[in-house]
Amino acid sequence: VLVHEVAHPTLVLGSAQRDQRFLPEDARLQAAGCGLVRRRSGGGGVLLRPGHVLWVDVVLPRGDVLWDDDVGCSGLWLGDVWSTVLAGLGLVADVHRGPLVGGAWSEAVCFAGRGPGEVSVDGRKVVGISQRRTREGAWFQCAALLEWRPRELVDLLGLEPVEQVTAELEERAVGLVDLLAQDAPDPEELVAAFVAALPVGD
Repeated sequence: VLVHEVAHPTLVLGSAQRDQRFLPEDARLQAAGCGLVRRRSGGGGVLLRPGHVLWVDVVLPRGDVLWDDDVGCSGLWLGDVWSTVLAGLGLVADVHRGPLVGGAWSEAVCFAGRGPGEVSVDGRKVVGISQRRTREGAWFQCAALLEWRPRELVDLLGLEPVEQVTAELEERAVGLVDLLAQDAPDPEELVAAFVAALPVGD
């Protein structure tokens, strides 16, 4: 398990996110003081801001008892772990167990769609999961929303009409701050709960 500390605003693009319509202009990034990186796993863009997203990576060796050759099922166990974490906060979460459900903006924005293993509360995504596979195993990347304020991401990607896209994205996802109607849980406590919920001995 690897936990990434978000020190400054950074836009993380998915490995297959190449459509020029959904790529940020350098001028927009510079004006916002935002960095840009590309992850090796798939999915749409994720805007990382300190205190807004908890980013956790999980490495699973091929041959582990949790390993599943079916990519569509291989992350379900991880979604169940996150569901347990959210249950500890008093939230009833749903782990998506079907195929990818896209939307008008899911190619550009991770939290606009829903993939296998990803976790929602009341139909709004809270945890996004992507994965990269090699001969050695799978690298899962999890983004748990502490706060969801999509307007800045909409501006960075130049998505239009701005107000409409922002409103649609606000309906697609939600952060823990809004779900709990209080300050977001301490990230360290969330990580501890996540580690405690991992299957024993795997």
